[in-house]
Amino acid sequence: MLRLIVTRLLGGVAVLAAVATIAFLLLHAAPGGPFSSERRLQPAVERNIEERYHLRDPLWRQYARYMDGLAHGDLGHSMKRPETVGAIIKRHFPKSLTLGLMAIGFAAVFGTLLGVIAAARKNTWVDYAAMSVALVGISVPSLVLGPIAIRYLALELGWVPAARADGLIGYVVPAAVLGLVYAGTIARLARAGMLETLRADYIRTARAKGVSERGVVWRHGLRLGILPVVSYLGPATAGLISGSFVVEKIFQIPGLGFYFVDSVTSRDYPVLTGLLVFYVAFLVLFNLVVDIAYGWLDPRIRASELAS
Repeated sequence: MLRLIVTRLLGGVAVLAAVATIAFLLLHAAPGGPFSSERRLQPAVERNIEERYHLRDPLWRQYARYMDGLAHGDLGHSMKRPETVGAIIKRHFPKSLTLGLMAIGFAAVFGTLLGVIAAARKNTWVDYAAMSVALVGISVPSLVLGPIAIRYLALELGWVPAARADGLIGYVVPAAVLGLVYAGTIARLARAGMLETLRADYIRTARAKGVSERGVVWRHGLRLGILPVVSYLGPATAGLISGSFVVEKIFQIPGLGFYFVDSVTSRDYPVLTGLLVFYVAFLVLFNLVVDIAYGWLDPRIRASELAS
């Protein structure tokens, strides 16, 4: 297992370097620059600002300076705000993290329950109803579901605040809106995994020994039946934490998504590249956690990894 962790970490470093390089080159290849839209600047002032941020240096020198800073954990300084990229992440990431973790918690619990119940009642109305709910979750985007939730749950019923979540209760509706798409996918994965597991020989043995159907499903089948869900949770968690731009905008939650969108429109190179690298690091980390969890749930996988 240690060999697996070290190998994945080294591979993750290579991925981070590749993402940083591609993002740097694409941003600098696009027409215009961070200060080209600010018409009121005098040419001399604009030249001084660009020299301050080394934008007039050759591209290879800018790249080498950025990669050197990245190797030392320095993501750079924002060109539009009086703070570093690290300070922006430190101040606003907890809000995106809270929203993402609550969303993945909702998606994992709700989606797994739907999938397991559907598999246990295969080809009955319960199965069809559960999969219909999952299909609705997958089909309706957050852009549509968010305003509907605000209209009925916040403005008409007054159960939750409409925007600006100050406490955990304010994250409940945004997290449910954000996690519903992932809950639908998890439900379908859990149903497929459980159906395959419930046909296994050891399940037939358990039934032959007189184990109740509830015990067969929840005690014997669930552990291996949710393996497809576990493999999906890693990238899904990273995606939820890093991909909540629309929900953060709808519910006015000042997370990193706000700054990511703003850095795209303002061409703030250090913030945009730094947030991309940060998000990819998150993705690599969660994939590693999933690999470890996968080996723990299925000892055959752990043994094969150790042997290789």
